[in-house]
Amino acid sequence: MEHQIFDAATHGKLTLIKNALEHRPREERIQLLSSKTAGATPLIAACRNGHYDVAEYLIKSCGADVELAGSVVFDGETIEGVPPLWCAAAAGHLNVVKLLVLNGANVNSTTKTNSTPLRAACFDGHLDIVQYLISMGADMEVANRHGHTCLMISCYKNHFFIAKYLIEKGADINRKSVKANTALHDCAESGALNIMKLLLGKGAKFDVDSYGMTPLMAAAVAGHANVVEYILTVPNLVTLKDKTDALELLGATYVDNKKDMLGAHRFWKRALDLRYRCGQLVFPKPEKASPVYEGRREVDRYEELDELISDPDEMRMQSLMIRERVLGPAHPDTSYYIRYRGAVYADAGQFDRCIALWMYALNMQQRMLEPLSPLTQGSFLSFAELFWFMMGDKKNTFYPMPALKFDDAYVIFWKAVREIEVSMKTADKVGGKHRDLVSFHRLLVISLQILTVLLSLKKAEREEFKFRKTAYELIKSNPRGSGGWSLLHIASSQNSSVGRFSMKIFPSPKTVDFLVSVGADVNARDDEGNTPIHIAADPKSCSLELVQTLLQNGAHMDQKNDNSQEFEDLAKEKLRSLVDPMPYITLKCLAAQVVSRHKINFEGLVPASLESFIQLH
Repeated sequence: MEHQIFDAATHGKLTLIKNALEHRPREERIQLLSSKTAGATPLIAACRNGHYDVAEYLIKSCGADVELAGSVVFDGETIEGVPPLWCAAAAGHLNVVKLLVLNGANVNSTTKTNSTPLRAACFDGHLDIVQYLISMGADMEVANRHGHTCLMISCYKNHFFIAKYLIEKGADINRKSVKANTALHDCAESGALNIMKLLLGKGAKFDVDSYGMTPLMAAAVAGHANVVEYILTVPNLVTLKDKTDALELLGATYVDNKKDMLGAHRFWKRALDLRYRCGQLVFPKPEKASPVYEGRREVDRYEELDELISDPDEMRMQSLMIRERVLGPAHPDTSYYIRYRGAVYADAGQFDRCIALWMYALNMQQRMLEPLSPLTQGSFLSFAELFWFMMGDKKNTFYPMPALKFDDAYVIFWKAVREIEVSMKTADKVGGKHRDLVSFHRLLVISLQILTVLLSLKKAEREEFKFRKTAYELIKSNPRGSGGWSLLHIASSQNSSVGRFSMKIFPSPKTVDFLVSVGADVNARDDEGNTPIHIAADPKSCSLELVQTLLQNGAHMDQKNDNSQEFEDLAKEKLRSLVDPMPYITLKCLAAQVVSRHKINFEGLVPASLESFIQLH
């Protein structure tokens, strides 16, 4: 019944809804209207789709709760904790918005990300709804979880008349977000030049964000030449050095984003014009760049610049060096474009160049970013995928595949282990409950993928020692992922899925055997009491080789999880029949089962080392 009412509300079929609800008691109506289908109530569905008559009937005749939140999909994104008014405002249904407000809906109610109905209307450009909500007391200064206000989102979406209206109503034009960007930054990023002119005319401050970026630099990064050109003409707004950097950065954007080498050359030539005064170089560029650029340096003479135009690869390397100098290593674009250029080299079969550039970007990320940053994790995953590809079938490639070097793979594994350790120490300082377990678990999986690649490489004795020592340090730190999974749990599960090649890696008996050899506890328990052999018994991924590897390394088939399930309770019939339990169940195990089965109080009666063993059974 709930689904039928929801579908009728979605499609505006009022007669069907009346037939379903009119003969029911009020309490039952309210209960039905409080139930959710696909995360949304019938009232939310009606408001989302603009069915005024349905919404009016549900509210006035059936007592539907105008504040009961749900989830809806806008532009392919699921929004959680959405009240009906937010849906109507976002979808642009003014009549439904008025209906909800006049029936008690809170004009400042928020979603889980702290977005208000007013912000939703600003995002999608519904001026009439913006004006109505403000007239009914909506607070235009309520910011979402990122600190973005209604004015900021209007600027970012380039809704001129909404931005103008908000400014006239007294919106704070210099408000800063969590990352310290202002409405001017949002104009620069979106190319909203007319709104920028309006803000500057009202005295908006030309400030920097948390990356040290001015709106001028933000416009250059986004490639909005018209915005850059306008700012350059405003007297006393930016320094000559800022103008020079902006033109060079805009040229880099034209190289990488627009593939316009001639346009980039023009901007770089104008920057050189600013650098030279009376024949003297006023703003000299660094004489040396990082070794990763293979001896290249930024050009600072006209003849050098003219030579670049005939070599697109040199143009691209210039853009990398410009970004690193102007944006700095902390800005995400700096490492992003270095990684992108490395991927281009990999596609061309130049893996050494790819690895060198990616290594440089990873060093930059680990030095500048917080542990578990998505950018850093992306670098680790790229390395894991590249290494797995290089270890794959070399016969079916278009170019000779070079052998993966131990040092290249090992240093990435070592860096991944350091990332794990640093993130665990950081979590301990603020309390383990604050750790982002999803990201941490993902990092553990990626690290194990790199470890598994290293297992397949031939290693000298010295290399084997280094590898095992680092793996031992990883095991010793006892990292736990989602659900309390240890590294052995992850290596024993087919559900350890990260990246394009992960399904070919886990479950991995070889990885399990190696982890145990460097100290992993084969009987470690997760949050539900499952040991790795419980995970290995999963019908979707059970493997006789994996189970035998665990058993040969000391796993107990008769251990019970928190649901009192043993391996035999979970494994497929075929797998149970292939595994002979007799070689793996000792007299000690049988005795522990008896003590456990009869609930004998053994605490203090047996050695302390036996207590945990009995509890496992």
